[in-house]
Amino acid sequence: MAGKRPCTKVRLKAGAVWDRLNRLNMTQNDLARLVGVSSGYLSRLINGRRCPSPRMRQGLMEALDCSEFDDLFVVVSADE
Repeated sequence: MAGKRPCTKVRLKAGAVWDRLNRLNMTQNDLARLVGVSSGYLSRLINGRRCPSPRMRQGLMEALDCSEFDDLFVVVSADE
């Protein structure tokens, strides 16, 4: 189809999240509370079973004191 953009998804970099949590002396439950989601949903985000919305990405970046998108997230094709 002409003009159709390829579908992409944004995924969390699990290693980067765990590194930041350790550096900030936080638990996964602490982070879930800060961003306003359940620990189960946050687990699905970290494990790549869910993709964070733009609002969630912003909340995670603020909670983890991260200024660069590429430090926490990776953009992948929807096929992956």
